[in-house]
Amino acid sequence: MFYTYILHSEKDGKLYTGSTKNLRLRFEQHKKGEVKSTKYRRPLALIYYEACIKEDDARRREKVLKSYRGKMIIKNRLKSYFSQGQVKMWIKIRWKWV
Repeated sequence: MFYTYILHSEKDGKLYTGSTKNLRLRFEQHKKGEVKSTKYRRPLALIYYEACIKEDDARRREKVLKSYRGKMIIKNRLKSYFSQGQVKMWIKIRWKWV
């Protein structure tokens, strides 16, 4: 299996989208600061993932979720998560969704 995942930075409120073959290992690498793009954005929470059989499908999905349309999909799919206090403020400031 291959995974597309989304992390939420509790430090800056931003989301990080990636894909991997081993989700548990990759998330541990993010948490330990071993991934350059998220090293200074910790702590991180894994808020969403999807599983795909083929790597190409996971990478394509990653690309979609990084687009404006993909961000709208995530916003709608994770409404209850994004309605929480700090995350709601992030939405208001960064995305102007409120």
